[in-house]
Amino acid sequence: MDLGIEGKVALVTGSSQGMGKAIAQELSREGARVILSSRSPLKLEKAQKEIEKETGKKCAFFPCDLSNREDIENLVNYIIREVQGVDILVINSGGPPPGDIFSISEEDWYKAFNLLLMSAIRLTKAFLPHMEAKNWGRIVYLTSTSIKEPIENLLLSNVLRSGVNALSKSLSRDYAHRNVLFNVVCPGSIATHRTIQLLEDRAARSGQSLETLKQEAEEAIPMKRYGNAEEVASLVTFLCSNQATYLTGTAIQVDGGAIHFVL
Repeated sequence: MDLGIEGKVALVTGSSQGMGKAIAQELSREGARVILSSRSPLKLEKAQKEIEKETGKKCAFFPCDLSNREDIENLVNYIIREVQGVDILVINSGGPPPGDIFSISEEDWYKAFNLLLMSAIRLTKAFLPHMEAKNWGRIVYLTSTSIKEPIENLLLSNVLRSGVNALSKSLSRDYAHRNVLFNVVCPGSIATHRTIQLLEDRAARSGQSLETLKQEAEEAIPMKRYGNAEEVASLVTFLCSNQATYLTGTAIQVDGGAIHFVL
């Protein structure tokens, strides 16, 4: 299947490892001109070399802390200076810390607000005019299954990632006629560093072993296993392609069937 994204410029944030890196690699494999971004220059350089070796395609990188407005402005200025804008924007960020209404401070709320919601708003606002002018654009936000079924002790994620979903749905209606498509991908239990961190937090709170919690989590998934980053990357790449021309305003979970709701 020809996805039709050869030569398209794609920015993938949070792409030095995990799901972000897998998405960047898959887009590069399909011929997109990928720009990697995350906080760590060393991890970015390592990811760049690995992706270029695997795909045979050149990619660039630019460090950026998505919770920092100035960092985002520097990233945007670099991209506009080098390539005028992006055709594909995949916004992936690290998750906020776990906690409940009493353990989360007001400062924690503001930090998570900047990391999860304002980063999505700032990057979208920066690159949307370029897409609109070309009558072609794809914006995919990585959130979590928490936007569909709240996850215990992840209040920051439950609340703020839902705001990202509302942003995507609102903009999808405004820009569908310009062929700029907005979608949300909601990973469930994917085998990443973030998943291990959350299991470690649960282990500390419950007194159970990490291995016991991992087995219980897998047993609760109908497919009886964690997903992998490549399975998320395949869906994101499809949504960024010319094969997904009538898909906008969706929020699709990649969770092995774990969510219970019917909608």
